[in-house]
Amino acid sequence: MLSPQVVIIGAGAAGLMCAMTAAARGRSVLLLDHANKAGKKILMSGGGRCNFTNMYCEPGNFLSHNPHFCKSALARFTQWDFIALVAKHGVPYHEKKLGQLFCDNKSSDILAMLLDECQQAGVDLRLDTSVSAIERADTGYRLATSLGAVACESLVIATGGLSIPTLGASGFGYQVARQFGHELLPTRAGLVPFTLTDPQLKTLCTELSGTSVEDCRVSCNGQSFVENILFTHRGLSGPAILQISSYWQPGDTVSIDLLPHIDLPEWLLEQQRERPNSELKTLLGELFTKKMAGLLAEHWFASKPMKQYPAAELKAIAERLSDWQLVPAGTEGYRTAEVTLGGVDTREVSSKTLESLKSPGLYFVGEVLDVTGHLGGFNFQWAWASGYAAAQYV
Repeated sequence: MLSPQVVIIGAGAAGLMCAMTAAARGRSVLLLDHANKAGKKILMSGGGRCNFTNMYCEPGNFLSHNPHFCKSALARFTQWDFIALVAKHGVPYHEKKLGQLFCDNKSSDILAMLLDECQQAGVDLRLDTSVSAIERADTGYRLATSLGAVACESLVIATGGLSIPTLGASGFGYQVARQFGHELLPTRAGLVPFTLTDPQLKTLCTELSGTSVEDCRVSCNGQSFVENILFTHRGLSGPAILQISSYWQPGDTVSIDLLPHIDLPEWLLEQQRERPNSELKTLLGELFTKKMAGLLAEHWFASKPMKQYPAAELKAIAERLSDWQLVPAGTEGYRTAEVTLGGVDTREVSSKTLESLKSPGLYFVGEVLDVTGHLGGFNFQWAWASGYAAAQYV
């Protein structure tokens, strides 16, 4: 029977970080994953370039029913610590925007770095390995696996959430949490595109599919993000939409300011004074694509020469463009969601050690917990920080 001191289930970002750090402390570590490859989500992240952290990472960038929980781990392993690791391995990277750090080459550079650290520290990594049962033992846990029986002192659950099931996501970590008496907070897809079914909206989005609008302000439930939006044949996507989706609940209205950096009422009046014979859609074509300007004019307001608009009509046009209100039909769900909101209730987990307060020797790290970051490298930073924090105690 295999009997390492530490068993970690899940060879994703949090599991790899936890394994390499615990092994570097001298612990014997067995890292298991049911997939045929480690770090699949790392490989596909950031369009294949892995947005591995964010220079401006703070606790305020995370959603949780227990917002103070993430502070301890984030303070003990910061973005600068991970950047130092990346530099140590000579992985070239750059800031894309808003503090988001990406690999210059490809995501596999980050995965290779983590696997190299695991190998140097002596981690026993076993892929294509399933776990069929877990039970408490006198001095830790016993697992029934496809490798046979395994016994350990400390068991770490790093199995992630439900997002992108094609990469092997499953609810296994939630089952383990329940088995050992943990509460689960309701899970749902986060950082996910919206779908629209309203015929007029759907027509507009379909006709504009592939069109991106830069730096829109998208708001819902007291939260706002200024980033790009993208029209799709199913609805709306792009960074600003993904960000707000984590704060949206079914039935909520989303407000979009398509031109937050322009004083629209003033701009329209100025155009009316200076270019009275120009058509509205022609002028909007200077702010959006010509196609989008034409479709907005067609769907939202009759386009005519500027001199023909009374002041009240110009005001209404400005309001429509700066406060486009819509109610999404839903989201694209876990199939395309970058993260899972909710999960293991952090009030039953130590914020210092990441150990279960219900079952000694059981630890939870990464996305399986009710901690979800904003878009832009924050979820990876939570994986690194929580994996590192747990590794000090397993």
